[in-house]
Formats: sequence, structure tokens, C-alpha cells
Amino acid sequence: MPSAADDAITILVVDDEDDLLELVRYNLAKAGYRVACVSTGEDALASARRQPPSLIVLDLMLPAIDGLEVCRRLKSDTKTREIPIIMLTAKTEESDVVRGLERGADDYITKPFSPRVLTARVKALLRRQEVQRASEEDVTIDVHELSIHPGRHEVTLAGKPLELTYTEFALLAFLAKRPGWAYTRTQIVDAVKGEDYPVTERSVDVQVAGLRKKLGDFGSYVETVRGVGYRFRA
Repeated sequence: MPSAADDAITILVVDDEDDLLELVRYNLAKAGYRVACVSTGEDALASARRQPPSLIVLDLMLPAIDGLEVCRRLKSDTKTREIPIIMLTAKTEESDVVRGLERGADDYITKPFSPRVLTARVKALLRRQEVQRASEEDVTIDVHELSIHPGRHEVTLAGKPLELTYTEFALLAFLAKRPGWAYTRTQIVDAVKGEDYPVTERSVDVQVAGLRKKLGDFGSYVETVRGVGYRFRA
């Protein structure tokens, strides 16, 4: 029986073979997952960006935009790059598998395959990502006088608690994870997705101004990169 947690998990299946699409959909739905199905690379990209799924089962051979290119685009987009991808391929040559993994695929299954094996792979990959996510949330980001704990949603500055809104916290944590890296406003919007403020490219500047004000003397750590966006001082 599927666990209660599976009720919130959506899997996007991408294949241009109707029979295989229905086979995968049926077995994953039977395992307790919500399943969305599309048959082209274009629809896969649009669906994943519109409503990111928990995992994608992606066929390698697709018309127009093939699975390798779909994988590459998804993994290069900040909004979708964390979505685990299992590639389906009828090709058994090692080079095809390597190409898929090099483009960011997390696992692969060669056709023909057992639906039970696919379901087991899906469960294992989702479980692995959940463990990784929990591990990351338990890691404190310490940089300069700041200490940021994503899991507890807490920030201390020079040893004193700092009160931030959801969006300010997400913005600070995103930049502080990689000091010295410059991010565009679009990348920041995709990463932050504010719950307490409608984050747009223009409002990023407002959020940064508010964050700098709360950081006080340390506000200069959030640097403006002309023509690009913002970065956290290395």
C-alpha cells in the first residue's frame, strides 16, 4: 500500500508510445502516485516549468526535441534542475547511457522493462532525494558573521537572532550558499518564489533593499553586480 506521503507526489511521464505511456501511468498510479502524461519534448518542458513534478520518467527517443535535450534544458533551468529524472531508452549501448547521465539524468532503465522494476526505481530515487534534502536542511550555512539554518528557518547575525520574512530568508540563504557567485534577478526569482511577497524581477530590488536594511552594518555583504544582478561577498 502507498504511504500517505505518496499522495502529494506527482510524476511526469514522457513517451510518444501510447501503449507504453498507459502501462507506466497505470502502474505508477497503482503504486499511489499522481501521474501526468505527455508525448513530446515540448510538452514535457512546458509542463515541468508550469508545475514542477516530484520526478520525471523521460523517454530518450522523442520527436523534434529528444529526451537528451529535454533533460539538458531541465537541468540547466533553476526552476526544474532539482527534479530527479529517470530516462527510458531502447538503446543498450553504453555511450547512450553515458550521454544521458552527462546531461543530468539521475537513473536509467532500458526497454523492455518490468513495471515493478520501474516502480521500485522511482521509489528508491524519491527516497534518496528526500534523504538528501533533509540532510541539506540540517546543514548550517556559516559565512562572515552570519549563521543560517535552513531547516529551522533561523538566522543569527554576530550571535544575535535576525528576524526576516520568508522571502528575505530565502533570498539570503540562496546567495550565501555560494559566496562570490553572481545571480541574475530571474535566477533569484526562480529560486526564492516568495510566499509573503509577490516576487518579480523588479521586486527583487525591493527585497534586497529591505534585507540590507535589516543586516545593518553588514548590508554591504549583499553586493550589486552591474548588468547582472546580485551576489554575496566572498
